[in-house]
Amino acid sequence: MASHGFWLMGAENASGNGSQSPNTPRAWCQAAAQKFSGGIGSKLCALLNVGEAEKTAQAPVKPEDGSTSESCGCNKPCNCSKDTVCFSDLYSTDLLPALNGDAKTMNFLQEVVDIMLAYIAESFDRSTKVIDFHYPNELLQRNNWELSDDPETLDEILISCRATLKYAIKTAHPRYFNQLSTGLDMVGLAADWLTSTANTNMFTYEVAPVFVLLEYVTLKKMREIIGWQDGRGDGIFSPGGAISNMYAMLLARYKMFPEVKDKGMSSVPRLVAFTSEHSHFSIKKGAAALGIGTESVICIKADERGKMIPSDLERRVIEAKQKGFVPFFVSATAGTTVYGAFDPLIAIADICKKHDIWMHVDGAWGGSLLMSRKHRWKLNGVERANSMTWNPHKMIASYVRHYKSAVQSEGGLMQGCNQMQACYLFQQDKHYDLSYDTGDKALQCGRHVDIFKLWLMWRAKGTIGFEAQIDKCLELSEYLYNKIKDREGYEMVFDGKPQHTNVCFWYLPPGVRYLEDKVEKMKRLHKVAPVIKARMMEYGTTMVSYQPQGDKVNFFRMVISNPAATFADIDFLLEEIERLGQDL
Repeated sequence: MASHGFWLMGAENASGNGSQSPNTPRAWCQAAAQKFSGGIGSKLCALLNVGEAEKTAQAPVKPEDGSTSESCGCNKPCNCSKDTVCFSDLYSTDLLPALNGDAKTMNFLQEVVDIMLAYIAESFDRSTKVIDFHYPNELLQRNNWELSDDPETLDEILISCRATLKYAIKTAHPRYFNQLSTGLDMVGLAADWLTSTANTNMFTYEVAPVFVLLEYVTLKKMREIIGWQDGRGDGIFSPGGAISNMYAMLLARYKMFPEVKDKGMSSVPRLVAFTSEHSHFSIKKGAAALGIGTESVICIKADERGKMIPSDLERRVIEAKQKGFVPFFVSATAGTTVYGAFDPLIAIADICKKHDIWMHVDGAWGGSLLMSRKHRWKLNGVERANSMTWNPHKMIASYVRHYKSAVQSEGGLMQGCNQMQACYLFQQDKHYDLSYDTGDKALQCGRHVDIFKLWLMWRAKGTIGFEAQIDKCLELSEYLYNKIKDREGYEMVFDGKPQHTNVCFWYLPPGVRYLEDKVEKMKRLHKVAPVIKARMMEYGTTMVSYQPQGDKVNFFRMVISNPAATFADIDFLLEEIERLGQDL
Protein backbone atom coordinates (compact mmCIF):
# COMPACT_ATOMS: atom_id res chain seq x y z
CA MET A 1 0.00 0.00 0.00
CA ALA A 2 1.34 3.40 -0.98
CA SER A 3 2.37 5.75 1.79
CA HIS A 4 0.04 8.64 2.48
CA GLY A 5 3.03 10.89 2.83
CA PHE A 6 4.85 12.95 5.35
CA TRP A 7 1.77 14.19 7.20
CA LEU A 8 0.93 10.72 8.52
CA MET A 9 4.31 10.26 10.21
CA GLY A 10 3.92 9.28 13.81
CA ALA A 11 0.41 7.85 13.33
CA GLU A 12 1.60 4.56 14.74
CA ASN A 13 2.53 6.34 17.97
CA ALA A 14 -0.67 8.32 18.30
CA SER A 15 -2.27 5.99 20.80
CA GLY A 16 0.45 6.72 23.33
CA ASN A 17 0.08 10.48 23.09
CA GLY A 18 -3.13 11.04 24.98
CA SER A 19 -5.79 12.93 23.04
CA GLN A 20 -3.29 14.32 20.59
CA SER A 21 -4.24 13.45 17.01
CA PRO A 22 -1.46 12.28 14.67
CA ASN A 23 -2.62 14.91 12.20
CA THR A 24 -2.17 17.87 14.55
CA PRO A 25 0.81 20.14 13.94
CA ARG A 26 2.38 19.23 17.27
CA ALA A 27 2.21 15.50 16.57
CA TRP A 28 3.66 16.05 13.12
CA CYS A 29 6.49 18.13 14.57
CA GLN A 30 7.22 15.44 17.15
CA ALA A 31 7.17 12.73 14.48
CA ALA A 32 9.49 14.77 12.27
CA ALA A 33 11.98 15.20 15.10
CA GLN A 34 11.91 11.46 15.75
CA LYS A 35 12.07 10.28 12.15
CA PHE A 36 14.89 12.46 10.90
CA SER A 37 18.45 12.65 12.07
CA GLY A 38 20.93 15.46 12.03
CA GLY A 39 18.44 18.06 13.20
CA ILE A 40 16.45 17.99 9.93
CA GLY A 41 13.18 17.46 11.79
CA SER A 42 13.90 20.40 14.03
CA LYS A 43 14.71 22.61 11.07
CA LEU A 44 11.46 21.56 9.35
CA CYS A 45 9.54 22.48 12.49
CA ALA A 46 11.13 25.91 12.46
CA LEU A 47 10.61 26.41 8.73
CA LEU A 48 6.98 25.34 8.66
CA ASN A 49 6.17 27.27 11.83
CA VAL A 50 3.98 24.49 13.20
CA GLY A 51 3.03 23.65 16.78
CA GLU A 52 1.62 25.77 19.53
CA ALA A 53 4.21 26.89 22.05
CA GLU A 54 3.78 25.82 25.63
CA LYS A 55 3.03 28.84 27.74
CA THR A 56 5.61 29.48 30.44
CA ALA A 57 5.53 31.68 33.47
CA GLN A 58 8.75 33.33 32.43
CA ALA A 59 8.34 36.15 29.93
CA PRO A 60 10.20 35.53 26.68
CA VAL A 61 13.30 37.53 25.96
CA LYS A 62 12.89 39.51 22.76
CA PRO A 63 15.91 39.26 20.46
CA GLU A 64 17.42 42.35 18.95
CA ASP A 65 15.99 41.54 15.50
CA GLY A 66 12.43 42.03 16.75
CA SER A 67 11.44 38.34 16.70
CA THR A 68 10.46 36.12 19.62
CA SER A 69 11.63 32.52 19.79
CA GLU A 70 9.32 29.94 21.36
CA SER A 71 9.41 26.19 21.90
CA CYS A 72 7.76 24.13 19.18
CA GLY A 73 6.09 21.90 21.77
CA CYS A 74 8.01 18.72 20.97
CA ASN A 75 8.20 16.27 23.88
CA LYS A 76 11.60 15.18 22.67
CA PRO A 77 14.58 17.53 23.27
CA CYS A 78 15.30 19.43 20.05
CA ASN A 79 16.31 22.81 18.69
CA CYS A 80 12.93 23.32 17.06
CA SER A 81 11.82 26.91 17.44
CA LYS A 82 9.00 29.09 16.33
CA ASP A 83 9.96 32.60 15.37
CA THR A 84 7.18 35.13 15.69
CA VAL A 85 8.06 38.13 13.60
CA CYS A 86 6.37 41.52 13.75
CA PHE A 87 5.97 42.23 10.04
CA SER A 88 4.56 45.71 10.66
CA ASP A 89 8.10 46.82 11.52
CA LEU A 90 9.83 45.08 8.61
CA TYR A 91 10.34 45.94 4.95
CA SER A 92 11.54 44.01 1.91
CA THR A 93 15.03 45.35 2.57
CA ASP A 94 15.08 43.30 5.79
CA LEU A 95 14.81 40.04 3.83
CA LEU A 96 17.61 38.18 2.10
CA PRO A 97 20.14 39.16 0.87
CA ALA A 98 20.10 41.46 3.90
CA LEU A 99 22.54 40.57 6.66
CA ASN A 100 20.88 38.25 9.21
CA GLY A 101 17.81 38.13 7.01
CA ASP A 102 17.51 34.34 6.99
CA ALA A 103 14.93 33.89 9.76
CA LYS A 104 12.86 36.88 8.68
CA THR A 105 12.83 35.61 5.11
CA MET A 106 11.72 32.12 6.13
CA ASN A 107 8.97 33.50 8.34
CA PHE A 108 7.74 35.88 5.65
CA LEU A 109 7.70 33.19 2.97
CA GLN A 110 5.98 30.78 5.34
CA GLU A 111 3.23 33.38 5.86
CA VAL A 112 2.82 33.63 2.09
CA VAL A 113 2.76 29.83 1.77
CA ASP A 114 0.10 29.66 4.50
CA ILE A 115 -2.03 32.15 2.57
CA MET A 116 -1.69 30.10 -0.61
CA LEU A 117 -2.39 26.77 1.10
CA ALA A 118 -5.53 28.17 2.71
CA TYR A 119 -6.67 29.43 -0.70
CA ILE A 120 -6.00 26.06 -2.31
CA ALA A 121 -8.02 24.22 0.33
CA GLU A 122 -10.86 26.71 -0.05
CA SER A 123 -10.80 26.38 -3.84
CA PHE A 124 -11.70 22.70 -3.66
CA ASP A 125 -14.46 23.24 -1.10
CA ARG A 126 -17.83 23.14 -2.86
CA SER A 127 -19.44 25.09 -0.03
CA THR A 128 -17.33 28.13 -0.90
CA LYS A 129 -17.99 30.63 -3.65
CA VAL A 130 -16.38 30.33 -7.05
CA ILE A 131 -16.13 34.10 -7.09
CA ASP A 132 -16.64 36.94 -4.63
CA PHE A 133 -17.85 39.31 -7.31
CA HIS A 134 -17.64 43.08 -7.08
CA TYR A 135 -18.00 45.63 -9.84
CA PRO A 136 -14.72 47.30 -10.93
CA ASN A 137 -15.33 50.67 -9.26
CA GLU A 138 -16.41 48.98 -6.05
CA LEU A 139 -13.35 46.75 -6.00
CA LEU A 140 -11.09 49.73 -6.64
CA GLN A 141 -12.58 51.50 -3.64
CA ARG A 142 -12.48 48.49 -1.30
CA ASN A 143 -8.69 48.23 -1.34
CA ASN A 144 -5.78 50.53 -1.90
CA TRP A 145 -4.27 49.20 -5.13
CA GLU A 146 -2.30 52.37 -5.92
CA LEU A 147 1.49 52.44 -6.18
CA SER A 148 3.43 54.85 -3.98
CA ASP A 149 6.93 56.28 -3.77
CA ASP A 150 7.46 54.97 -0.24
CA PRO A 151 7.76 51.25 0.50
CA GLU A 152 4.99 49.31 2.27
CA THR A 153 5.72 47.19 5.31
CA LEU A 154 5.74 43.42 4.97
CA ASP A 155 2.52 43.34 6.98
CA GLU A 156 0.86 45.47 4.31
CA ILE A 157 2.36 43.25 1.63
CA LEU A 158 0.74 40.21 3.27
CA ILE A 159 -2.57 42.06 3.40
CA SER A 160 -2.26 42.69 -0.34
CA CYS A 161 -1.58 38.99 -0.91
CA ARG A 162 -4.71 38.01 1.00
CA ALA A 163 -6.85 40.61 -0.76
CA THR A 164 -5.63 39.50 -4.18
CA LEU A 165 -6.67 35.91 -3.56
CA LYS A 166 -9.90 36.91 -1.80
CA TYR A 167 -11.21 38.51 -4.97
CA ALA A 168 -9.56 36.11 -7.41
CA ILE A 169 -11.64 33.61 -9.41
CA LYS A 170 -11.24 30.13 -7.97
CA THR A 171 -10.39 28.43 -11.25
CA ALA A 172 -9.69 25.20 -9.35
CA HIS A 173 -13.23 25.10 -7.95
CA PRO A 174 -15.08 21.98 -9.15
CA ARG A 175 -17.95 24.18 -10.33
CA TYR A 176 -15.90 26.60 -12.40
CA PHE A 177 -16.53 25.86 -16.08
CA ASN A 178 -16.01 29.29 -17.59
CA GLN A 179 -12.92 28.89 -19.81
CA LEU A 180 -10.94 26.14 -21.50
CA SER A 181 -8.27 26.09 -18.78
CA THR A 182 -9.66 25.13 -15.39
CA GLY A 183 -8.51 23.09 -12.41
CA LEU A 184 -5.35 23.12 -10.35
CA ASP A 185 -2.81 20.31 -10.33
CA MET A 186 -0.76 20.07 -7.14
CA VAL A 187 2.37 18.77 -8.85
CA GLY A 188 2.06 21.45 -11.51
CA LEU A 189 1.72 24.05 -8.78
CA ALA A 190 4.83 22.75 -7.06
CA ALA A 191 6.65 22.96 -10.39
CA ASP A 192 5.54 26.56 -10.81
CA TRP A 193 6.92 27.42 -7.39
CA LEU A 194 10.20 25.73 -8.20
CA THR A 195 10.40 27.49 -11.57
CA SER A 196 9.96 30.87 -9.91
CA THR A 197 12.57 29.95 -7.31
CA ALA A 198 15.09 29.02 -10.01
CA ASN A 199 14.36 32.40 -11.63
CA THR A 200 16.18 31.83 -14.88
CA ASN A 201 15.65 32.24 -18.60
CA MET A 202 15.43 29.84 -21.51
CA PHE A 203 17.66 31.52 -24.07
CA THR A 204 20.86 29.50 -23.52
CA TYR A 205 21.99 26.20 -22.06
CA GLU A 206 24.51 27.93 -19.84
CA VAL A 207 21.81 29.72 -17.81
CA ALA A 208 19.15 26.97 -17.87
CA PRO A 209 20.87 23.61 -18.45
CA VAL A 210 18.25 21.34 -16.89
CA PHE A 211 15.26 23.23 -18.27
CA VAL A 212 16.68 23.28 -21.80
CA LEU A 213 17.24 19.52 -21.69
CA LEU A 214 13.74 18.92 -20.30
CA GLU A 215 12.26 20.97 -23.13
CA TYR A 216 14.25 18.93 -25.64
CA VAL A 217 13.07 15.63 -24.13
CA THR A 218 9.43 16.72 -23.82
CA LEU A 219 9.15 18.19 -27.31
CA LYS A 220 10.60 15.04 -28.82
CA LYS A 221 8.11 12.90 -26.89
CA MET A 222 5.23 15.04 -28.04
CA ARG A 223 6.34 14.85 -31.67
CA GLU A 224 6.39 11.06 -31.34
CA ILE A 225 2.81 11.19 -30.06
CA ILE A 226 1.83 13.38 -33.02
CA GLY A 227 3.17 10.62 -35.25
CA TRP A 228 6.28 12.16 -36.76
CA GLN A 229 8.83 9.43 -37.34
CA ASP A 230 11.29 9.03 -34.46
CA GLY A 231 10.07 12.33 -33.05
CA ARG A 232 11.94 14.22 -35.74
CA GLY A 233 11.38 17.91 -36.24
CA ASP A 234 11.81 21.07 -34.24
CA GLY A 235 9.78 22.87 -31.66
CA ILE A 236 9.61 25.46 -28.97
CA PHE A 237 7.35 26.44 -26.09
CA SER A 238 5.70 29.80 -26.54
CA PRO A 239 3.53 32.07 -24.35
CA GLY A 240 0.23 30.94 -25.88
CA GLY A 241 -1.63 29.32 -28.75
CA ALA A 242 -1.90 32.60 -30.64
CA ILE A 243 1.88 32.99 -30.73
CA SER A 244 2.30 29.32 -31.68
CA ASN A 245 -0.05 29.78 -34.63
CA MET A 246 1.88 32.87 -35.70
CA TYR A 247 5.12 30.87 -35.54
CA ALA A 248 3.60 28.36 -37.96
CA MET A 249 2.55 31.08 -40.39
CA LEU A 250 5.97 32.72 -40.11
CA LEU A 251 7.72 29.44 -40.92
CA ALA A 252 5.40 28.63 -43.81
CA ARG A 253 6.18 31.99 -45.40
CA TYR A 254 9.92 31.59 -44.81
CA LYS A 255 9.90 28.07 -46.27
CA MET A 256 8.33 29.33 -49.51
CA PHE A 257 10.10 32.70 -49.70
CA PRO A 258 13.24 32.78 -47.46
CA GLU A 259 14.20 36.18 -48.90
CA VAL A 260 11.30 37.76 -46.99
CA LYS A 261 13.39 37.68 -43.82
CA ASP A 262 15.82 40.27 -45.21
CA LYS A 263 13.81 42.09 -47.86
CA GLY A 264 10.33 42.15 -46.39
CA MET A 265 6.90 41.68 -47.93
CA SER A 266 7.69 43.85 -50.92
CA SER A 267 9.92 41.06 -52.21
CA VAL A 268 7.16 38.44 -52.39
CA PRO A 269 3.88 38.15 -54.32
CA ARG A 270 0.44 38.48 -52.72
CA LEU A 271 0.19 35.62 -50.23
CA VAL A 272 -3.07 34.11 -49.04
CA ALA A 273 -3.85 31.80 -46.14
CA PHE A 274 -6.91 29.63 -45.53
CA THR A 275 -8.71 28.68 -42.35
CA SER A 276 -12.16 27.64 -41.20
CA GLU A 277 -14.81 30.24 -40.43
CA HIS A 278 -14.92 28.62 -36.97
CA SER A 279 -11.16 28.87 -36.40
CA HIS A 280 -9.48 30.89 -33.69
CA PHE A 281 -9.10 34.63 -34.29
CA SER A 282 -5.32 34.29 -33.82
CA ILE A 283 -4.93 33.19 -37.44
CA LYS A 284 -6.07 36.60 -38.65
CA LYS A 285 -4.16 38.32 -35.88
CA GLY A 286 -0.97 36.54 -36.95
CA ALA A 287 -1.51 37.61 -40.55
CA ALA A 288 -1.91 41.20 -39.40
CA ALA A 289 1.24 41.06 -37.26
CA LEU A 290 3.32 39.55 -40.08
CA GLY A 291 2.23 42.16 -42.62
CA ILE A 292 0.26 39.65 -44.67
CA GLY A 293 -3.02 41.37 -43.80
CA THR A 294 -6.33 40.07 -42.50
CA GLU A 295 -7.89 40.39 -45.97
CA SER A 296 -5.40 37.77 -47.14
CA VAL A 297 -6.92 35.19 -44.77
CA ILE A 298 -9.70 33.39 -46.61
CA CYS A 299 -12.31 31.80 -44.34
CA ILE A 300 -13.58 28.42 -45.51
CA LYS A 301 -17.16 27.33 -44.88
CA ALA A 302 -17.89 24.92 -42.05
CA ASP A 303 -20.70 22.40 -41.81
CA GLU A 304 -23.43 22.46 -39.18
CA ARG A 305 -21.09 20.78 -36.65
CA GLY A 306 -18.36 23.40 -37.20
CA LYS A 307 -15.99 21.30 -39.34
CA MET A 308 -14.20 22.76 -42.34
CA ILE A 309 -15.68 21.65 -45.68
CA PRO A 310 -12.76 20.31 -47.80
CA SER A 311 -14.51 20.89 -51.14
CA ASP A 312 -14.90 24.58 -50.31
CA LEU A 313 -11.22 24.74 -49.34
CA GLU A 314 -10.07 23.39 -52.69
CA ARG A 315 -12.49 25.64 -54.56
CA ARG A 316 -11.12 28.72 -52.81
CA VAL A 317 -7.50 27.63 -53.36
CA ILE A 318 -8.07 27.28 -57.11
CA GLU A 319 -9.92 30.58 -57.15
CA ALA A 320 -7.02 32.34 -55.41
CA LYS A 321 -4.51 30.95 -57.88
CA GLN A 322 -6.61 32.15 -60.79
CA LYS A 323 -6.47 35.66 -59.32
CA GLY A 324 -2.69 35.51 -59.24
CA PHE A 325 -2.39 35.04 -55.49
CA VAL A 326 -0.02 32.53 -53.90
CA PRO A 327 -1.63 30.11 -51.41
CA PHE A 328 1.03 29.38 -48.79
CA PHE A 329 -0.73 28.30 -45.61
CA VAL A 330 -3.75 26.25 -44.53
CA SER A 331 -4.68 26.14 -40.85
CA ALA A 332 -6.92 23.24 -39.88
CA THR A 333 -8.40 23.15 -36.39
CA ALA A 334 -8.42 20.19 -34.01
CA GLY A 335 -10.97 21.26 -31.44
CA THR A 336 -12.58 24.59 -32.30
CA THR A 337 -13.03 27.05 -29.47
CA VAL A 338 -16.83 27.15 -29.56
CA TYR A 339 -18.15 23.84 -30.92
CA GLY A 340 -15.09 21.71 -30.17
CA ALA A 341 -15.11 20.52 -33.79
CA PHE A 342 -12.28 18.61 -35.47
CA ASP A 343 -11.61 19.46 -39.11
CA PRO A 344 -11.19 16.47 -41.47
CA LEU A 345 -7.40 16.42 -41.46
CA ILE A 346 -6.85 13.62 -43.97
CA ALA A 347 -8.90 15.35 -46.69
CA ILE A 348 -7.23 18.68 -45.93
CA ALA A 349 -3.79 17.05 -46.06
CA ASP A 350 -4.60 15.66 -49.52
CA ILE A 351 -5.51 19.13 -50.79
CA CYS A 352 -2.38 20.70 -49.29
CA LYS A 353 -0.18 18.05 -50.86
CA LYS A 354 -1.87 18.47 -54.23
CA HIS A 355 -1.36 22.25 -54.26
CA ASP A 356 1.97 22.29 -52.38
CA ILE A 357 0.70 24.32 -49.41
CA TRP A 358 2.00 24.25 -45.85
CA MET A 359 -0.50 22.46 -43.62
CA HIS A 360 -0.79 23.60 -40.01
CA VAL A 361 -3.00 22.05 -37.32
CA ASP A 362 -4.17 24.30 -34.53
CA GLY A 363 -4.62 21.72 -31.78
CA ALA A 364 -4.30 24.16 -28.89
CA TRP A 365 -7.59 22.90 -27.49
CA GLY A 366 -8.03 19.43 -28.97
CA GLY A 367 -4.41 18.30 -29.35
CA SER A 368 -4.37 16.55 -25.99
CA LEU A 369 -6.80 13.94 -27.31
CA LEU A 370 -3.72 12.43 -28.96
CA MET A 371 -2.92 11.04 -25.52
CA SER A 372 -6.20 9.11 -25.40
CA ARG A 373 -6.36 5.78 -27.22
CA LYS A 374 -10.15 6.13 -27.18
CA HIS A 375 -10.32 9.56 -28.79
CA ARG A 376 -7.12 10.15 -30.79
CA TRP A 377 -8.85 8.97 -34.01
CA LYS A 378 -10.42 12.45 -34.13
CA LEU A 379 -6.97 13.76 -35.16
CA ASN A 380 -6.26 11.13 -37.82
CA GLY A 381 -4.07 12.78 -40.44
CA VAL A 382 -2.27 15.12 -38.04
CA GLU A 383 0.97 13.25 -38.72
CA ARG A 384 0.86 14.64 -42.28
CA ALA A 385 0.90 18.26 -41.10
CA ASN A 386 3.95 20.50 -41.44
CA SER A 387 3.33 22.07 -38.05
CA MET A 388 1.06 21.81 -35.05
CA THR A 389 0.10 23.94 -32.09
CA TRP A 390 -0.70 21.91 -28.99
CA ASN A 391 -1.64 23.15 -25.54
CA PRO A 392 -1.32 20.18 -23.20
CA HIS A 393 -2.90 21.15 -19.90
CA LYS A 394 -2.28 24.90 -20.10
CA MET A 395 1.22 24.57 -21.53
CA ILE A 396 1.60 25.81 -25.06
CA ALA A 397 4.06 24.36 -27.52
CA SER A 398 4.60 24.93 -31.20
CA TYR A 399 5.92 22.06 -33.28
CA VAL A 400 7.46 22.03 -36.73
CA ARG A 401 8.02 19.01 -38.92
CA HIS A 402 10.86 19.27 -41.44
CA TYR A 403 10.66 17.33 -44.65
CA LYS A 404 14.22 18.23 -45.64
CA SER A 405 15.91 18.76 -42.29
CA ALA A 406 14.69 15.95 -40.07
CA VAL A 407 16.56 16.79 -36.88
CA GLN A 408 16.54 19.64 -34.42
CA SER A 409 19.67 21.52 -35.33
CA GLU A 410 21.14 24.95 -35.93
CA GLY A 411 20.48 24.59 -39.61
CA GLY A 412 16.77 23.86 -39.05
CA LEU A 413 13.90 25.86 -40.45
CA MET A 414 12.96 27.56 -37.20
CA GLN A 415 16.57 28.50 -36.53
CA GLY A 416 17.09 29.87 -40.05
CA CYS A 417 13.85 31.82 -39.93
CA ASN A 418 14.37 33.56 -36.61
CA GLN A 419 18.06 33.63 -35.70
CA MET A 420 19.94 36.92 -35.46
CA GLN A 421 23.16 35.52 -33.92
CA ALA A 422 23.56 38.17 -31.23
CA CYS A 423 27.20 37.75 -30.20
CA TYR A 424 26.61 38.72 -26.57
CA LEU A 425 24.34 35.68 -26.08
CA PHE A 426 25.01 33.15 -28.80
CA GLN A 427 28.78 33.03 -29.07
CA GLN A 428 29.91 30.46 -31.62
CA ASP A 429 33.00 29.32 -29.70
CA LYS A 430 31.31 28.00 -26.55
CA HIS A 431 32.57 24.73 -25.07
CA TYR A 432 29.26 22.81 -25.46
CA ASP A 433 26.85 21.77 -28.23
CA LEU A 434 25.36 25.05 -29.48
CA SER A 435 22.15 23.39 -30.64
CA TYR A 436 21.04 23.59 -27.01
CA ASP A 437 21.13 27.39 -27.11
CA THR A 438 17.48 27.52 -28.17
CA GLY A 439 16.91 31.23 -27.70
CA ASP A 440 17.96 32.28 -31.20
CA LYS A 441 15.19 30.29 -32.86
CA ALA A 442 12.54 32.07 -30.77
CA LEU A 443 10.93 35.40 -31.56
CA GLN A 444 11.52 36.46 -27.96
CA CYS A 445 14.88 37.07 -26.42
CA GLY A 446 13.97 36.31 -22.83
CA ARG A 447 11.70 33.28 -22.64
CA HIS A 448 9.90 32.12 -19.51
CA VAL A 449 10.53 28.60 -18.26
CA ASP A 450 7.26 26.88 -19.16
CA ILE A 451 8.57 23.37 -19.52
CA PHE A 452 9.06 22.25 -15.92
CA LYS A 453 5.37 22.37 -15.07
CA LEU A 454 4.39 20.03 -17.89
CA TRP A 455 7.43 17.78 -17.47
CA LEU A 456 6.91 17.28 -13.73
CA MET A 457 3.19 16.62 -14.15
CA TRP A 458 3.98 14.11 -16.87
CA ARG A 459 6.46 12.37 -14.57
CA ALA A 460 3.88 12.30 -11.78
CA LYS A 461 0.93 11.07 -13.86
CA GLY A 462 2.54 9.25 -16.74
CA THR A 463 0.90 9.24 -20.17
CA ILE A 464 -1.68 6.84 -18.74
CA GLY A 465 -2.63 9.38 -16.08
CA PHE A 466 -3.12 12.11 -18.67
CA GLU A 467 -5.20 9.69 -20.73
CA ALA A 468 -7.46 8.90 -17.76
CA GLN A 469 -7.94 12.59 -17.06
CA ILE A 470 -8.85 13.35 -20.68
CA ASP A 471 -11.25 10.42 -20.90
CA LYS A 472 -12.96 11.49 -17.68
CA CYS A 473 -13.59 15.01 -18.99
CA LEU A 474 -15.08 13.65 -22.21
CA GLU A 475 -17.22 11.24 -20.18
CA LEU A 476 -18.57 14.17 -18.16
CA SER A 477 -19.39 16.10 -21.32
CA GLU A 478 -21.28 13.11 -22.72
CA TYR A 479 -23.15 12.84 -19.41
CA LEU A 480 -24.19 16.51 -19.69
CA TYR A 481 -25.27 16.03 -23.30
CA ASN A 482 -27.41 13.01 -22.38
CA LYS A 483 -28.96 14.91 -19.48
CA ILE A 484 -30.15 17.87 -21.53
CA LYS A 485 -30.78 16.57 -25.05
CA ASP A 486 -34.35 15.54 -24.17
CA ARG A 487 -34.83 17.64 -21.01
CA GLU A 488 -37.67 20.11 -21.01
CA GLY A 489 -36.49 23.68 -21.39
CA TYR A 490 -33.23 22.82 -23.14
CA GLU A 491 -32.28 22.84 -26.79
CA MET A 492 -28.98 21.79 -28.36
CA VAL A 493 -27.22 24.27 -30.64
CA PHE A 494 -26.38 21.43 -33.05
CA ASP A 495 -27.57 17.84 -33.26
CA GLY A 496 -25.46 14.91 -32.20
CA LYS A 497 -22.97 14.10 -29.48
CA PRO A 498 -20.16 16.66 -29.16
CA GLN A 499 -16.71 15.58 -30.33
CA HIS A 500 -14.91 17.36 -27.52
CA THR A 501 -15.94 18.55 -24.05
CA ASN A 502 -17.75 21.56 -25.53
CA VAL A 503 -21.51 21.24 -24.98
CA CYS A 504 -23.45 24.11 -26.54
CA PHE A 505 -27.10 24.61 -25.58
CA TRP A 506 -29.90 27.05 -24.92
CA TYR A 507 -31.94 27.16 -21.74
CA LEU A 508 -35.49 28.34 -22.43
CA PRO A 509 -37.18 29.63 -19.26
CA PRO A 510 -40.93 29.09 -18.88
CA GLY A 511 -41.60 32.66 -19.99
CA VAL A 512 -39.82 32.06 -23.31
CA ARG A 513 -40.42 28.37 -23.87
CA TYR A 514 -43.96 28.58 -25.20
CA LEU A 515 -43.81 31.79 -27.26
CA GLU A 516 -45.20 31.28 -30.77
CA ASP A 517 -43.73 34.44 -32.30
CA LYS A 518 -40.28 33.16 -33.40
CA VAL A 519 -38.77 36.62 -33.80
CA GLU A 520 -39.84 37.66 -30.32
CA LYS A 521 -38.76 34.31 -28.94
CA MET A 522 -35.23 34.67 -30.32
CA LYS A 523 -35.05 38.28 -29.16
CA ARG A 524 -35.89 37.30 -25.59
CA LEU A 525 -33.79 34.12 -25.67
CA HIS A 526 -30.76 36.20 -26.64
CA LYS A 527 -30.98 37.93 -23.23
CA VAL A 528 -31.42 34.79 -21.13
CA ALA A 529 -27.82 33.50 -20.96
CA PRO A 530 -26.26 36.89 -20.06
CA VAL A 531 -28.75 37.41 -17.22
CA ILE A 532 -28.24 33.91 -15.79
CA LYS A 533 -24.47 34.30 -16.08
CA ALA A 534 -24.60 37.63 -14.22
CA ARG A 535 -26.66 36.03 -11.45
CA MET A 536 -24.23 33.12 -11.23
CA MET A 537 -21.40 35.56 -10.63
CA GLU A 538 -23.32 37.63 -8.10
CA TYR A 539 -24.28 34.54 -6.10
CA GLY A 540 -20.82 33.04 -6.71
CA THR A 541 -22.19 29.52 -7.11
CA THR A 542 -20.79 28.54 -10.50
CA MET A 543 -19.54 30.01 -13.78
CA VAL A 544 -20.15 28.94 -17.37
CA SER A 545 -19.52 30.85 -20.58
CA TYR A 546 -22.01 32.00 -23.21
CA GLN A 547 -21.85 33.57 -26.65
CA PRO A 548 -23.59 33.99 -30.00
CA GLN A 549 -22.32 32.24 -33.14
CA GLY A 550 -23.19 33.50 -36.61
CA ASP A 551 -26.96 33.88 -36.78
CA LYS A 552 -27.48 31.97 -33.53
CA VAL A 553 -28.48 33.98 -30.46
CA ASN A 554 -26.59 33.71 -27.17
CA PHE A 555 -26.19 30.14 -25.93
CA PHE A 556 -24.30 28.49 -23.09
CA ARG A 557 -20.94 27.01 -24.07
CA MET A 558 -20.04 24.49 -21.44
CA VAL A 559 -16.44 23.22 -21.52
CA ILE A 560 -15.15 20.59 -19.13
CA SER A 561 -11.44 20.42 -18.42
CA ASN A 562 -11.44 20.51 -14.63
CA PRO A 563 -10.29 17.15 -13.21
CA ALA A 564 -12.07 17.96 -9.92
CA ALA A 565 -15.52 18.07 -11.55
CA THR A 566 -17.94 15.19 -10.99
CA PHE A 567 -21.34 14.06 -12.24
CA ALA A 568 -22.86 15.76 -9.19
CA ASP A 569 -21.30 19.07 -10.27
CA ILE A 570 -22.91 18.73 -13.68
CA ASP A 571 -26.26 18.11 -12.00
CA PHE A 572 -25.70 21.17 -9.80
CA LEU A 573 -25.00 23.35 -12.83
CA LEU A 574 -28.30 22.44 -14.49
CA GLU A 575 -30.24 22.96 -11.27
CA GLU A 576 -28.58 26.34 -10.81
CA ILE A 577 -29.36 27.44 -14.38
CA GLU A 578 -33.00 26.55 -13.82
CA ARG A 579 -33.13 28.22 -10.39
CA LEU A 580 -31.58 31.45 -11.63
CA GLY A 581 -33.58 31.58 -14.84
CA GLN A 582 -37.03 30.46 -13.80
CA ASP A 583 -38.45 33.98 -13.63
CA LEU A 584 -37.14 35.11 -17.04
